[in-house]
Amino acid sequence: MASPAPLVASISHQMVALQTLQLLQQEWGWGDGPGAPGGPCDPDHVPAAPARRSGPVRARTGPGREEGGGGARNRGARARASSPEVEGVRGAEGGAELLPFPRDRGPCTLARMAMRSALARVVDSTSELVSVEQTLLGPLQQERSFPIHLKDSVEFRNICSHLALQIEGQQFDRDLNAAHQCLKTIVKKLIQSLANLPSDAHMVACASLRQILQNLPDT
Repeated sequence: MASPAPLVASISHQMVALQTLQLLQQEWGWGDGPGAPGGPCDPDHVPAAPARRSGPVRARTGPGREEGGGGARNRGARARASSPEVEGVRGAEGGAELLPFPRDRGPCTLARMAMRSALARVVDSTSELVSVEQTLLGPLQQERSFPIHLKDSVEFRNICSHLALQIEGQQFDRDLNAAHQCLKTIVKKLIQSLANLPSDAHMVACASLRQILQNLPDT
């Protein structure tokens, strides 16, 4: 029986990379994937500006109603003070952002939307790869050994760790592209390793790996 140790080690490095990328998504507030409705980079999303007031909150006076009358004003003020709406306004008056964007560094431009989409693609593809390796390749590796290129998974983990330290910009884009390409290399080499083992189980595994490749187009 072949040892599954190389595959297990490879999966371990990939899972560290995946966790790093998922934490990065959360830090940016991008954990729901590209184009998430209501997200800061959703094209239809309009962020609510914090409500700021320079004076006290006063009730509107409708037709036929007078603003005077200290007793009425006091009763209205007590009612308003206990309402959630007024509490929200008070928070805004104190300078708090009502809808803060985590790690926000500017408006949601087309470039940021593309970056978010690219990051989500790498995260999703890495998750799929780990799943295929655990459920399909693991049992196959125990039956018959095939080459596992561990150094590629180590490099992928290191690239993702370096990516997480970058501020949005050219270096971030380069690291993200490097992660994308390294992940493609891992998948391609796995397909090549399985090519000479034409059993039904290996064909199923290859089909799953090719599907991952389709989700990682050339950049």
